[in-house]
Amino acid sequence: MADKMKDNRSGAGSGALWRRAPLVAILVIAGAGLILLRDHLSFEALRDNRDALLAFRDSHYLLAVGGFIAAYVAIVAFSLPGATVATLTGGFLFATFPGALFNIAGATIGAALIFLAARLGLGDRLAARMDTGEGAIRRIKQGIDSNQWSMLFLIRLVPAVPFFVANIVPALVGVPFYRFVISTAIGIIPGAVVYTSVGAGLGEVFERGGVPDLGIIFEPRILLPLLGLCALATLPIIIKAVRGKSEL
Repeated sequence: MADKMKDNRSGAGSGALWRRAPLVAILVIAGAGLILLRDHLSFEALRDNRDALLAFRDSHYLLAVGGFIAAYVAIVAFSLPGATVATLTGGFLFATFPGALFNIAGATIGAALIFLAARLGLGDRLAARMDTGEGAIRRIKQGIDSNQWSMLFLIRLVPAVPFFVANIVPALVGVPFYRFVISTAIGIIPGAVVYTSVGAGLGEVFERGGVPDLGIIFEPRILLPLLGLCALATLPIIIKAVRGKSEL
C-alpha cells in the first residue's frame, strides 16, 4: 500500500512537471531572447534591412505573409522583445490594410499559445484554489467571473496594461479559452490599426533619417476614442454594481 501511494505521488509529481514544461520553456526562452535578440528585433534592424525585406516581399508575397505571421506568433508566444517593431514591420511591408489583419492574427495566435501554456501549467489549479478560498481572494475571483467580457476587453484597450500580463492573468483566473481569444482579437484592433498605420509611413521616416512616433497613441485624437471604448467596456460593470446596491 505504501509503495502504491508513493508511486501515485511520483506519477502526480511527474505529471505536474510535464504540465509546467511549456510555461517554463516560455520563461527560459523569454529570458534568453531579452539578452540575445534585443539588437536584432529593433527599429534599427528594420531600417538596415528594409530593402532586403521589401525585395523578398515583392518576389515571394505569400511566403512573406506566412513568415511574418509565424515570426509575430513566436515573438508574442515567447514574450520576446520587439512586438512593437513587428507591428510596425507589418505596416511597412503590407500597408495599413491588410497589414493590420496580419498583425492581429499573429498577436492573437501567440497570445492564445501563451494562455494555454499558463493554463496548463498553473491556471486550473490556481483558479480552483481561488474558488475554494475565502476572503478577498475569493471576492476578486468572483468579481472577475461576473464581469469577464468587460474585464477582458478593458485590459486589451488600456495602453498601460502590458501585453504579457493581459495574456497570463486570464489563464490564471479560469477565463474560458474562447472568451480569451475573441476578446483578444477584437480588443487589440484599435492599437493594432494605429501602430500598423505608423509602420505604413516608415518609408518617409527612413528617408528623413528619423524615428517613428510611437507616442501617437497618447495623442488626444487617438487616446480619446480609446478612452471612450474603455468607458463602454466598464459600463456593464457599473450597471451591475448599481443594480447590486439597489437590491440591498
